[in-house]
Amino acid sequence: MSLYWNEKTRNLQPYVPGEQPKDKKLIKLNTNENPYPPSPKAIEAIKKAAAESLRLYPDPACTELRETAAARYGLDAAQVFAGNGSDEILAFAFAAFFDTSHDAEPILFPDITYSFYPVYAALWGIPCKTIPLGEDFSIDTAPYLEKSGGVIIANPNAPTAIALSVEELKRIAEAAGRNRRVLIADEAYIAFAGGQGLGGSFASMLPFINEFPNLLVIRTLSKDASLAGLRTGFAFGNAELIEGLCRIRDSFNSYTLDRLALAGAAAAIKDASYYDEINSRIIATRGRVASGLETLGFRVLPSQANFLFASPPAIGGKEFFTALRERGILVRHFNKERIADFLRISIGTDDEMDVFLEACKEIIK
Repeated sequence: MSLYWNEKTRNLQPYVPGEQPKDKKLIKLNTNENPYPPSPKAIEAIKKAAAESLRLYPDPACTELRETAAARYGLDAAQVFAGNGSDEILAFAFAAFFDTSHDAEPILFPDITYSFYPVYAALWGIPCKTIPLGEDFSIDTAPYLEKSGGVIIANPNAPTAIALSVEELKRIAEAAGRNRRVLIADEAYIAFAGGQGLGGSFASMLPFINEFPNLLVIRTLSKDASLAGLRTGFAFGNAELIEGLCRIRDSFNSYTLDRLALAGAAAAIKDASYYDEINSRIIATRGRVASGLETLGFRVLPSQANFLFASPPAIGGKEFFTALRERGILVRHFNKERIADFLRISIGTDDEMDVFLEACKEIIK
Protein backbone atom coordinates (compact mmCIF):
# COMPACT_ATOMS: atom_id res chain seq x y z
CA MET A 1 0.00 0.00 0.00
CA SER A 2 1.55 3.25 -1.14
CA LEU A 3 2.14 6.31 1.01
CA TYR A 4 0.82 8.35 -1.92
CA TRP A 5 -2.59 6.71 -2.30
CA ASN A 6 -5.54 8.78 -1.19
CA GLU A 7 -8.12 7.42 1.24
CA LYS A 8 -10.52 6.24 -1.47
CA THR A 9 -7.78 4.29 -3.25
CA ARG A 10 -6.67 2.66 0.01
CA ASN A 11 -10.21 1.55 0.83
CA LEU A 12 -11.17 0.16 -2.57
CA GLN A 13 -11.66 -3.58 -3.04
CA PRO A 14 -11.14 -3.86 -6.82
CA TYR A 15 -12.90 -6.35 -9.04
CA VAL A 16 -10.82 -9.46 -9.78
CA PRO A 17 -11.29 -10.65 -13.39
CA GLY A 18 -11.15 -14.27 -14.43
CA GLU A 19 -7.69 -15.66 -15.05
CA GLN A 20 -6.25 -15.32 -18.54
CA PRO A 21 -3.74 -18.19 -18.51
CA LYS A 22 -0.49 -18.11 -20.43
CA ASP A 23 -0.64 -21.88 -20.87
CA LYS A 24 -2.37 -22.31 -24.24
CA LYS A 25 -2.92 -26.03 -23.59
CA LEU A 26 -5.54 -25.38 -20.92
CA ILE A 27 -9.19 -25.82 -21.84
CA LYS A 28 -10.44 -22.39 -20.83
CA LEU A 29 -13.96 -22.50 -19.38
CA ASN A 30 -13.60 -19.71 -16.80
CA THR A 31 -14.48 -16.35 -18.38
CA ASN A 32 -17.70 -16.97 -20.36
CA GLU A 33 -16.09 -16.24 -23.71
CA ASN A 34 -17.76 -17.60 -26.83
CA PRO A 35 -15.94 -20.76 -27.99
CA TYR A 36 -16.60 -20.01 -31.66
CA PRO A 37 -14.81 -17.39 -33.78
CA PRO A 38 -16.29 -14.00 -34.67
CA SER A 39 -18.22 -13.47 -37.85
CA PRO A 40 -15.89 -13.51 -40.89
CA LYS A 41 -17.58 -10.27 -41.91
CA ALA A 42 -16.46 -8.65 -38.65
CA ILE A 43 -12.89 -9.83 -39.19
CA GLU A 44 -12.90 -8.48 -42.73
CA ALA A 45 -14.25 -5.10 -41.56
CA ILE A 46 -11.49 -4.84 -38.96
CA LYS A 47 -8.85 -5.61 -41.59
CA LYS A 48 -10.22 -2.90 -43.86
CA ALA A 49 -10.24 -0.42 -40.98
CA ALA A 50 -6.56 -1.11 -40.28
CA ALA A 51 -5.56 1.46 -42.84
CA GLU A 52 -4.08 4.94 -43.19
CA SER A 53 -7.13 6.41 -41.44
CA LEU A 54 -5.81 5.08 -38.11
CA ARG A 55 -3.79 8.28 -37.90
CA LEU A 56 -7.10 10.10 -37.32
CA TYR A 57 -9.18 10.09 -34.17
CA PRO A 58 -12.33 7.94 -34.35
CA ASP A 59 -15.83 9.40 -34.33
CA PRO A 60 -16.41 10.25 -30.64
CA ALA A 61 -20.17 9.89 -31.08
CA CYS A 62 -19.84 6.40 -32.65
CA THR A 63 -22.53 7.54 -35.08
CA GLU A 64 -22.45 4.74 -37.65
CA LEU A 65 -22.25 2.04 -34.98
CA ARG A 66 -25.12 3.53 -33.00
CA GLU A 67 -27.23 3.83 -36.15
CA THR A 68 -26.49 0.19 -36.98
CA ALA A 69 -27.52 -0.98 -33.51
CA ALA A 70 -30.60 1.22 -33.56
CA ALA A 71 -31.72 -0.24 -36.90
CA ARG A 72 -31.18 -3.78 -35.62
CA TYR A 73 -33.42 -3.24 -32.60
CA GLY A 74 -35.99 -0.83 -34.00
CA LEU A 75 -34.83 2.21 -32.02
CA ASP A 76 -33.64 5.72 -32.78
CA ALA A 77 -29.90 6.37 -32.73
CA ALA A 78 -30.48 8.91 -29.94
CA GLN A 79 -31.58 5.95 -27.78
CA VAL A 80 -28.24 4.13 -28.18
CA PHE A 81 -24.91 4.64 -26.42
CA ALA A 82 -21.74 2.78 -27.43
CA GLY A 83 -18.76 2.30 -25.15
CA ASN A 84 -15.60 0.36 -24.43
CA GLY A 85 -17.31 -2.80 -23.23
CA SER A 86 -20.34 -3.04 -20.98
CA ASP A 87 -18.17 -2.68 -17.87
CA GLU A 88 -17.22 0.87 -18.82
CA ILE A 89 -20.85 1.69 -19.58
CA LEU A 90 -21.94 0.27 -16.21
CA ALA A 91 -19.39 2.51 -14.51
CA PHE A 92 -20.73 5.52 -16.40
CA ALA A 93 -24.31 4.56 -15.52
CA PHE A 94 -23.55 4.32 -11.80
CA ALA A 95 -22.00 7.79 -11.96
CA ALA A 96 -24.80 9.27 -14.04
CA PHE A 97 -27.93 7.96 -12.32
CA PHE A 98 -27.24 6.98 -8.70
CA ASP A 99 -26.93 9.57 -5.92
CA THR A 100 -23.88 9.86 -3.70
CA SER A 101 -25.20 12.09 -0.90
CA HIS A 102 -24.93 10.68 2.63
CA ASP A 103 -28.73 10.63 3.06
CA ALA A 104 -29.48 9.10 -0.36
CA GLU A 105 -31.64 6.01 -0.58
CA PRO A 106 -29.41 2.98 -1.28
CA ILE A 107 -29.42 1.33 -4.66
CA LEU A 108 -30.46 -2.34 -4.72
CA PHE A 109 -28.93 -5.44 -6.25
CA PRO A 110 -28.70 -9.12 -5.24
CA ASP A 111 -26.18 -10.34 -2.68
CA ILE A 112 -24.92 -12.87 -5.22
CA THR A 113 -24.51 -11.20 -8.61
CA TYR A 114 -21.90 -9.61 -10.84
CA SER A 115 -19.19 -8.64 -8.39
CA PHE A 116 -18.38 -5.38 -10.18
CA TYR A 117 -21.57 -3.76 -8.84
CA PRO A 118 -20.32 -3.21 -5.27
CA VAL A 119 -16.98 -2.06 -6.69
CA TYR A 120 -18.67 0.67 -8.73
CA ALA A 121 -20.79 1.69 -5.74
CA ALA A 122 -17.67 2.02 -3.59
CA LEU A 123 -15.75 3.87 -6.30
CA TRP A 124 -18.43 6.53 -6.66
CA GLY A 125 -19.47 6.57 -3.00
CA ILE A 126 -23.01 5.37 -3.74
CA PRO A 127 -24.99 3.86 -0.83
CA CYS A 128 -26.05 0.32 -1.70
CA LYS A 129 -28.04 -2.53 -0.19
CA THR A 130 -27.87 -6.16 -1.23
CA ILE A 131 -31.00 -8.30 -1.34
CA PRO A 132 -30.41 -11.98 -0.47
CA LEU A 133 -31.21 -14.53 -3.14
CA GLY A 134 -33.59 -17.33 -2.19
CA GLU A 135 -32.41 -20.74 -1.07
CA ASP A 136 -32.74 -21.83 -4.69
CA PHE A 137 -30.70 -18.76 -5.76
CA SER A 138 -33.70 -17.14 -7.44
CA ILE A 139 -34.40 -13.39 -7.18
CA ASP A 140 -37.35 -12.41 -5.01
CA THR A 141 -38.67 -9.32 -6.76
CA ALA A 142 -40.73 -8.00 -3.82
CA PRO A 143 -37.88 -6.07 -2.11
CA TYR A 144 -37.07 -4.33 -5.40
CA LEU A 145 -40.55 -2.80 -5.47
CA GLU A 146 -39.82 -0.77 -2.34
CA LYS A 147 -38.45 2.77 -2.39
CA SER A 148 -34.76 2.87 -3.26
CA GLY A 149 -32.07 4.89 -4.96
CA GLY A 150 -32.33 2.72 -8.05
CA VAL A 151 -32.01 -0.92 -9.05
CA ILE A 152 -29.54 -2.92 -11.09
CA ILE A 153 -30.35 -6.48 -12.13
CA ALA A 154 -28.18 -8.78 -14.22
CA ASN A 155 -30.60 -10.83 -16.29
CA PRO A 156 -29.70 -13.65 -16.56
CA ASN A 157 -27.93 -13.25 -13.26
CA ALA A 158 -24.23 -13.97 -12.86
CA PRO A 159 -22.81 -16.24 -11.61
CA THR A 160 -26.05 -18.18 -11.00
CA ALA A 161 -27.29 -18.06 -14.65
CA ILE A 162 -30.91 -17.81 -13.48
CA ALA A 163 -33.18 -15.36 -15.34
CA LEU A 164 -36.13 -13.23 -14.35
CA SER A 165 -39.16 -12.98 -16.62
CA VAL A 166 -40.02 -9.84 -18.52
CA GLU A 167 -43.17 -9.50 -16.41
CA GLU A 168 -41.13 -9.41 -13.20
CA LEU A 169 -38.70 -6.84 -14.57
CA LYS A 170 -41.54 -4.65 -15.82
CA ARG A 171 -42.96 -4.53 -12.29
CA ILE A 172 -39.56 -3.43 -10.97
CA ALA A 173 -39.32 -0.77 -13.69
CA GLU A 174 -42.78 0.54 -12.80
CA ALA A 175 -41.92 0.75 -9.09
CA ALA A 176 -38.61 2.50 -9.78
CA GLY A 177 -40.36 4.90 -12.12
CA ARG A 178 -42.82 5.93 -9.42
CA ASN A 179 -39.80 6.92 -7.33
CA ARG A 180 -38.16 8.64 -10.31
CA ARG A 181 -35.28 6.17 -10.17
CA VAL A 182 -33.51 4.13 -12.83
CA LEU A 183 -33.66 0.39 -13.41
CA ILE A 184 -30.55 -0.94 -15.13
CA ALA A 185 -31.09 -4.28 -16.84
CA ASP A 186 -27.66 -5.79 -17.46
CA GLU A 187 -28.27 -8.20 -20.35
CA ALA A 188 -24.78 -9.53 -20.99
CA TYR A 189 -26.13 -13.07 -21.43
CA ILE A 190 -29.63 -12.48 -22.81
CA ALA A 191 -28.84 -14.05 -26.20
CA PHE A 192 -28.56 -17.42 -24.45
CA ALA A 193 -31.86 -17.15 -22.59
CA GLY A 194 -33.33 -19.75 -24.88
CA GLY A 195 -35.15 -21.99 -22.42
CA GLN A 196 -38.48 -20.69 -23.69
CA GLY A 197 -37.23 -19.08 -26.85
CA LEU A 198 -36.00 -15.53 -27.25
CA GLY A 199 -39.59 -14.46 -27.79
CA GLY A 200 -40.75 -16.11 -24.58
CA SER A 201 -40.75 -15.26 -20.90
CA PHE A 202 -37.00 -14.70 -20.73
CA ALA A 203 -36.87 -12.20 -23.57
CA SER A 204 -35.01 -8.90 -23.47
CA MET A 205 -36.34 -5.69 -21.98
CA LEU A 206 -35.27 -3.82 -25.13
CA PRO A 207 -38.79 -3.73 -26.62
CA PHE A 208 -39.97 -1.80 -23.56
CA ILE A 209 -37.51 1.10 -23.79
CA ASN A 210 -40.23 3.48 -24.96
CA GLU A 211 -42.67 2.26 -22.30
CA PHE A 212 -40.32 2.97 -19.39
CA PRO A 213 -38.33 6.24 -19.57
CA ASN A 214 -36.35 5.12 -16.49
CA LEU A 215 -35.17 1.83 -18.08
CA LEU A 216 -31.57 1.42 -19.23
CA VAL A 217 -30.64 -1.85 -20.95
CA ILE A 218 -26.93 -2.65 -21.21
CA ARG A 219 -25.50 -5.19 -23.64
CA THR A 220 -22.06 -6.43 -24.68
CA LEU A 221 -20.60 -8.01 -27.81
CA SER A 222 -18.15 -10.02 -25.69
CA LYS A 223 -20.36 -13.10 -25.25
CA ASP A 224 -22.87 -13.64 -28.03
CA ALA A 225 -20.79 -11.91 -30.74
CA SER A 226 -17.45 -13.62 -29.92
CA LEU A 227 -15.75 -10.22 -29.54
CA ALA A 228 -14.50 -10.19 -25.95
CA GLY A 229 -11.14 -8.96 -27.25
CA LEU A 230 -12.69 -6.04 -29.11
CA ARG A 231 -14.31 -4.39 -26.03
CA THR A 232 -17.60 -3.03 -27.31
CA GLY A 233 -20.84 -2.58 -25.41
CA PHE A 234 -24.11 -0.69 -25.69
CA ALA A 235 -26.71 1.01 -23.54
CA PHE A 236 -30.27 1.46 -24.75
CA GLY A 237 -32.72 3.88 -23.18
CA ASN A 238 -34.60 7.11 -23.69
CA ALA A 239 -32.62 9.99 -25.15
CA GLU A 240 -32.29 11.76 -21.78
CA LEU A 241 -30.64 8.72 -20.19
CA ILE A 242 -28.29 8.41 -23.14
CA GLU A 243 -27.38 12.09 -22.86
CA GLY A 244 -26.55 11.52 -19.19
CA LEU A 245 -24.11 8.78 -20.15
CA CYS A 246 -22.55 11.06 -22.77
CA ARG A 247 -22.01 13.77 -20.16
CA ILE A 248 -20.12 11.33 -17.93
CA ARG A 249 -18.13 9.87 -20.82
CA ASP A 250 -17.10 13.28 -22.09
CA SER A 251 -15.89 14.19 -18.61
CA PHE A 252 -13.41 11.30 -18.84
CA ASN A 253 -12.53 10.45 -22.44
CA SER A 254 -14.55 11.29 -25.54
CA TYR A 255 -12.79 8.66 -27.67
CA THR A 256 -13.77 5.42 -25.95
CA LEU A 257 -13.99 3.25 -29.09
CA ASP A 258 -11.22 3.06 -31.67
CA ARG A 259 -11.69 2.76 -35.43
CA LEU A 260 -11.10 -1.00 -35.47
CA ALA A 261 -13.72 -1.61 -32.80
CA LEU A 262 -16.25 0.65 -34.52
CA ALA A 263 -15.86 -1.21 -37.81
CA GLY A 264 -15.84 -4.73 -36.38
CA ALA A 265 -18.77 -4.15 -34.07
CA ALA A 266 -20.97 -2.69 -36.81
CA ALA A 267 -20.24 -5.65 -39.09
CA ALA A 268 -20.98 -8.12 -36.30
CA ILE A 269 -24.36 -6.55 -35.56
CA LYS A 270 -25.31 -6.85 -39.24
CA ASP A 271 -24.43 -10.56 -39.36
CA ALA A 272 -27.21 -11.75 -37.07
CA SER A 273 -27.73 -15.08 -38.85
CA TYR A 274 -24.15 -16.18 -38.19
CA TYR A 275 -24.44 -15.52 -34.48
CA ASP A 276 -27.91 -17.03 -34.20
CA GLU A 277 -26.41 -20.28 -35.50
CA ILE A 278 -23.38 -20.49 -33.20
CA ASN A 279 -25.30 -19.38 -30.12
CA SER A 280 -27.98 -21.97 -30.78
CA ARG A 281 -25.18 -24.54 -30.70
CA ILE A 282 -24.04 -23.19 -27.33
CA ILE A 283 -27.57 -23.49 -25.93
CA ALA A 284 -27.80 -27.09 -27.14
CA THR A 285 -24.40 -27.95 -25.66
CA ARG A 286 -25.41 -26.31 -22.38
CA GLY A 287 -28.41 -28.59 -22.08
CA ARG A 288 -26.37 -31.71 -22.83
CA VAL A 289 -23.66 -30.83 -20.32
CA ALA A 290 -26.18 -29.93 -17.62
CA SER A 291 -27.82 -33.34 -18.03
CA GLY A 292 -24.41 -35.02 -17.91
CA LEU A 293 -23.46 -33.25 -14.69
CA GLU A 294 -26.80 -34.07 -13.06
CA THR A 295 -26.25 -37.74 -13.93
CA LEU A 296 -22.94 -37.53 -12.08
CA GLY A 297 -24.69 -36.15 -8.99
CA PHE A 298 -23.99 -32.44 -9.45
CA ARG A 299 -26.50 -29.85 -8.36
CA VAL A 300 -26.96 -27.71 -11.49
CA LEU A 301 -28.91 -24.46 -11.38
CA PRO A 302 -31.27 -23.80 -14.32
CA SER A 303 -29.17 -21.80 -16.76
CA GLN A 304 -30.26 -19.18 -19.28
CA ALA A 305 -26.67 -18.05 -19.92
CA ASN A 306 -23.63 -19.41 -21.75
CA PHE A 307 -22.38 -21.04 -18.57
CA LEU A 308 -23.51 -23.41 -15.85
CA PHE A 309 -23.37 -22.91 -12.11
CA ALA A 310 -22.98 -26.30 -10.48
CA SER A 311 -22.01 -27.89 -7.18
CA PRO A 312 -20.10 -31.21 -7.34
CA PRO A 313 -21.03 -34.16 -5.15
CA ALA A 314 -18.97 -35.28 -2.15
CA ILE A 315 -16.18 -32.74 -2.68
CA GLY A 316 -15.83 -28.99 -2.13
CA GLY A 317 -15.85 -26.49 -4.96
CA LYS A 318 -12.27 -25.39 -4.36
CA GLU A 319 -11.03 -28.98 -4.35
CA PHE A 320 -12.90 -29.78 -7.55
CA PHE A 321 -11.57 -26.61 -9.17
CA THR A 322 -8.01 -27.70 -8.32
CA ALA A 323 -8.60 -31.24 -9.57
CA LEU A 324 -9.90 -29.93 -12.89
CA ARG A 325 -6.95 -27.61 -13.30
CA GLU A 326 -4.57 -30.50 -12.71
CA ARG A 327 -6.27 -32.14 -15.68
CA GLY A 328 -5.81 -29.06 -17.85
CA ILE A 329 -9.29 -27.56 -17.45
CA LEU A 330 -9.85 -24.07 -16.06
CA VAL A 331 -13.23 -23.10 -14.58
CA ARG A 332 -14.21 -20.29 -12.18
CA HIS A 333 -14.48 -20.69 -8.41
CA PHE A 334 -15.75 -17.96 -6.08
CA ASN A 335 -14.59 -18.38 -2.50
CA LYS A 336 -17.62 -16.59 -1.11
CA GLU A 337 -20.30 -17.36 1.41
CA ARG A 338 -23.15 -19.54 0.08
CA ILE A 339 -21.45 -20.31 -3.26
CA ALA A 340 -18.04 -21.65 -2.23
CA ASP A 341 -19.11 -25.19 -3.19
CA PHE A 342 -20.15 -24.12 -6.69
CA LEU A 343 -18.21 -23.80 -9.92
CA ARG A 344 -19.05 -21.54 -12.84
CA ILE A 345 -18.44 -23.47 -16.04
CA SER A 346 -18.39 -21.63 -19.36
CA ILE A 347 -19.79 -23.58 -22.28
CA GLY A 348 -17.05 -24.48 -24.73
CA THR A 349 -17.13 -26.47 -27.95
CA ASP A 350 -18.66 -29.93 -27.87
CA ASP A 351 -15.19 -31.49 -27.92
CA GLU A 352 -14.06 -29.35 -24.99
CA MET A 353 -17.15 -30.18 -22.99
CA ASP A 354 -16.68 -33.90 -23.64
CA VAL A 355 -13.18 -33.64 -22.16
CA PHE A 356 -14.63 -31.71 -19.23
CA LEU A 357 -17.30 -34.32 -18.50
CA GLU A 358 -14.76 -37.15 -18.67
CA ALA A 359 -12.55 -35.29 -16.21
CA CYS A 360 -15.51 -34.85 -13.86
CA LYS A 361 -16.13 -38.62 -13.98
CA GLU A 362 -12.48 -39.30 -13.10
CA ILE A 363 -12.52 -36.91 -10.14
CA ILE A 364 -15.75 -38.31 -8.72
CA LYS A 365 -14.42 -41.87 -8.88
